Amino acid sequence: MNSKEFDKLLLKILFTVNLISILPILFRKPPIKDWLFVYFFNAATNGVLDNILVKLKMVKYPVRLLPRYFHIHVLFDYFLYPSFTVLFNQFTMKDKPFTILIKLIFLIVPLYLIEFLAEKKTRLVKWSRNWKWHYSISSLLIKSTLTRTMIGVIRSISKKQGRTE
Repeated sequence: MNSKEFDKLLLKILFTVNLISILPILFRKPPIKDWLFVYFFNAATNGVLDNILVKLKMVKYPVRLLPRYFHIHVLFDYFLYPSFTVLFNQFTMKDKPFTILIKLIFLIVPLYLIEFLAEKKTRLVKWSRNWKWHYSISSLLIKSTLTRTMIGVIRSISKKQGRTE
């Protein structure tokens, strides 16, 4: 099996595993509407931001799902990272900001290491010379923090309005 075939097989396996696991993740614990918001907000913004990075030639995805239709990494942008974000939000639902940040750092470092290995060992992602390792970590940190903050604000507003569903 050549490297391109291996990369495509890896994408298909990750896609299948994510599809099987996403429903239990989303419906694991209430409030389900929060998790759906987190998932879809994250997926939508991932697609937009990744499209910008691809157009600026900061990153490219030589082997990807649906290459005729997308230049972005559909699997990561619309499935893997949104699922991770839901898990992170469930994991930190009742935590204080400092604890949330510490947990986020411990969760993002392995994600970055996987991206780093994918960039070095596969054709799934290729960074331009202008892309630095800390851009990946900081973008994951900022994006996850923004999503976590938004759902926290929404919960706070909902609680003040007397709705806890």
